Amino acid sequence: MPQQASTYHHGDLRAACVRAARELLEEDGSAALSLRAVARRAGVSATAPYRHFADRDALLSAVAAQGCRELGERLVAAHPAPRAPEDLAAVAAAYVRFAVERPALFRVMFAEPCDPANAERAAATEAMREYVGAIVHDVFPGSDCEAMGTAVWALVHGLAFLQLDGKLGAAGPAGDPAAVTADPAVTDERVRAAVDALLGTVRR
Repeated sequence: MPQQASTYHHGDLRAACVRAARELLEEDGSAALSLRAVARRAGVSATAPYRHFADRDALLSAVAAQGCRELGERLVAAHPAPRAPEDLAAVAAAYVRFAVERPALFRVMFAEPCDPANAERAAATEAMREYVGAIVHDVFPGSDCEAMGTAVWALVHGLAFLQLDGKLGAAGPAGDPAAVTADPAVTDERVRAAVDALLGTVRR
């Protein structure tokens, strides 16, 4: 049951709106998401979300920024200090796994139009770019880190969307592409193999 507006104290309305937006995204996708729907889910008045979000794009930017931070935490957990191509492959697998586990959030982060002037989202996106650059610098010292970082990110990001859209590899035993997507081990192996092929490494 949604909480009543009176239960919210100053300072947590914004978090409640972001949480409600994420719940709605996972249930119905972005098409049905609106500030009015978020207000209903959060149990506040229809105008309350406007205290923190000028419009739907601003709300999506907040959701995207939160998703970027969570993705960053997931990548660091996969390998705290990548130093070899094999380590990079593990990080890539974690990136795609995040997309598969949270498809609606991932699409908001990277496929939904969000306010480019939103400082929170811009900072989160820049942090992700810097993270990729730092990995490339450590794994490929002496390389053009910006160019290599762009290439690696493009590869992994493309793999994530191919997997989400059911276009990465053959279908499962029953001819259902979802059978592959639903198997984390298969997803990880395919991502690692693609990254290894690009980097010219041989996993052991």
